[in-house]
Amino acid sequence: MRIPFKPLLASLALAATASSAHAVTEITWWHAMTGALGERVAGLADQFNKSQSDYKVTPVFKGSYDEAMAAAIAAYRAGNAPHILQVFEVGTATMMYSKGAIVPVTEVMKTAGEKFDSSVYIPAVAGYYTSPKGDMVSFPFNSSTTVFYYNKDMFTKAGLNPDKPPVTWQEVVAAAAKLKASGEKCPFTTGWQSWTQLESFSAWHNVEFASKNNGFGGLDARLKFNSPLHVKHIENLANWAKQGYFVYAGRKNEPEAKFYSGECAMLTSSSSAYANIAKNAKFKFAVATLPYYNDVQGAPQNTIIGGASLWAMAGKKPDEYKGVAKFYKFLSQPEVQAKWHQETGYLPITNAAYELTKKSGFYEKTPGPQIAVQQMIVKTTDKSRGIRLGSFVQIRTIIDEELETVWNGKKTAKEALDAAVKRGDELLVKFEKANK
Repeated sequence: MRIPFKPLLASLALAATASSAHAVTEITWWHAMTGALGERVAGLADQFNKSQSDYKVTPVFKGSYDEAMAAAIAAYRAGNAPHILQVFEVGTATMMYSKGAIVPVTEVMKTAGEKFDSSVYIPAVAGYYTSPKGDMVSFPFNSSTTVFYYNKDMFTKAGLNPDKPPVTWQEVVAAAAKLKASGEKCPFTTGWQSWTQLESFSAWHNVEFASKNNGFGGLDARLKFNSPLHVKHIENLANWAKQGYFVYAGRKNEPEAKFYSGECAMLTSSSSAYANIAKNAKFKFAVATLPYYNDVQGAPQNTIIGGASLWAMAGKKPDEYKGVAKFYKFLSQPEVQAKWHQETGYLPITNAAYELTKKSGFYEKTPGPQIAVQQMIVKTTDKSRGIRLGSFVQIRTIIDEELETVWNGKKTAKEALDAAVKRGDELLVKFEKANK
C-alpha cells in the first residue's frame, strides 16, 4: 500500500518533535576514583540515571586528582570542560579564584530552583568549602580524614594486644620494635605523607600549618610547618626509618596496597582506604585514631578533611545545570549518603546520613568507619578548621620532594622543612599577587 507523501512527512515531523521533547540531557562527570571506589562512583551514576528519565550522568575516570584537575583546566580553555569535576581538597583555593571557570554550588541550586541548605552538612565539611562571604562554592562529596590501620594478626604474632592499638606516637614506635623483632620487615608505613604527617598532624595537635588561620584568613598566609614540633616528628620518622621501623612506600596511596597485601603491619592513611582494605585484606584488621604526642598541650584536637568535592564548570546550558542540581540533590539524600559512607569509609557529609547510619546499628557491626566521624565531629579551632592555600597542589609536591630527601638521608628534618617552607612561601606570594 502506498502512503501519501504529505501525511508521511507530517508523521515524521511529529515523531521527531516527540523524540526531541523527551531527549535526555547528558551530564559529564570527571572523577579520580579507582578500584572499589571507582565501582561505587559508577553505581551512584547508574542509580541516579535509573531514578529519572530527563538526565544522564556519565562518569569518566581522568587519572589521579591532580591529573583530573589539570585535564579539566585544559578542557575549559579549549571550550569542552565537563559539567562536573571532582577536585581534591588542596585544589579548593585554586578553584575558588579561577575567575569565570566555575559556578558556585549555591548558584547552581538557586538557579535550578532546588532547595539547598548548607546547615544540613557536617560543619567541618561545609566550612571547608564555604567562601569568606558564607556561600558554599562546591558540593561536598567524598570527604575523608586521616586514620590509623593495623593488622591484628601481626599484632598477635608479635605479642601485642590486637584489641589495644597504639594511641600515641611513643606507643607506635614501641609496637614497631616488637613487630620487627617478630620478623616483620615493614612495621609501619604511611600514605599521603604531607597530609597525614604534616597537615592533619598540625590540626590534631592544634598547631598552625600556616598563618592567617591556615589560609582561611587571607591570601597573605605563609607556611609554618617548620616549628620545633614538626621538626621533632619528622626527625623521629627519619630515625625510625633507619631502624627499620618505618618504611617509605610512596607519596600518595601506594602504601595502602602494602598494608592490605599483608606486607606492612601499621598504616596511617585516608579513611577512604577502608573500602579497598576490606575488599582485599586476607587478615583481621582494625581502624584506630591517628596517633599523637601526649606531651603537646591541646592534643588531640580534631583531624581535617581530605577527599574531594564536586565543582560545576562554567559555560554550560541552563538545562544542563538543572541536571547538575538534580544530581547534587540525589547525592544529598540521607539514604544515598549513608550507603556511600558505609561502603567506602568516607565521611557521611550530612548529619542525617550519620544519624541514619548510627540508628541502623552499622557502627556496632563495623566500628572502623565511625573512628573517622568521631575525629571530625568536634568543635574546630582556628588552627584545626582545615587548610586553604593557593597553589596548594604544587606546595604538596614540594613537601613530598623535601620529605624524600629526609628519608634518603640527604637532608636533616630541619633542613628539609625549612626548604619546603621557603619554596612554598614563594608560591604563596605569587598566588597572592595574581589574585589581588
